[in-house]
Amino acid sequence: MNPKIISFIQSFSIENISSGRQEVLAHLVKYIRDKRAKDETIRLNFICTHNSRRSHLSQIWAQTMTFHFGIKNVFCYSGGTEATAMFSKVVETLANQGFITFRLSDIPNPVYAVKYASNEQAIICFSKEYSHAFNPMGNYAAVVTCNSADEACPIVFGAEARIPVKYEDPKAFDNTNLMDAKYAERSLQIAAEMWYVFGRV
Repeated sequence: MNPKIISFIQSFSIENISSGRQEVLAHLVKYIRDKRAKDETIRLNFICTHNSRRSHLSQIWAQTMTFHFGIKNVFCYSGGTEATAMFSKVVETLANQGFITFRLSDIPNPVYAVKYASNEQAIICFSKEYSHAFNPMGNYAAVVTCNSADEACPIVFGAEARIPVKYEDPKAFDNTNLMDAKYAERSLQIAAEMWYVFGRV
């Protein structure tokens, strides 16, 4: 794994995750534990409205933590209630935090490859609806990462569990002096919480 990513992971502490957030994350921990106890494949589809920011960060950090903890048979995806594009600042933020990123296309909804380690398979990222054929059609947990998707998707078709783990949208700081800092902050909050989840399964 990239040394910069390892450095961030080593800085995480349970003391920085509030009891309220631990309670929220407990539902995801339980889902993964139950699947592992049955020796079943674990599929997590992280969902927000536009599949442009929080859902991608969650997918990438969750998949990274499965590698870090050596947890097998976990496959992470992302989607939205509509498709837009993976926001470029998300890609820049991940690169700054140690990920290897490649832009594979120049279409309005570009495709990116993101790697946490040079010898591991890249995570393919582009904006899509959660029900897109690239994502699982069934036997997965819908991990809802934003308020609007939570309200828009009271039922996520094909999901065997629906688990809200909501994050504030860094989009609120776009085109401000705080933009870089807030994207980095949100990414590392998600990273720390995925570290917490997979460290307890």
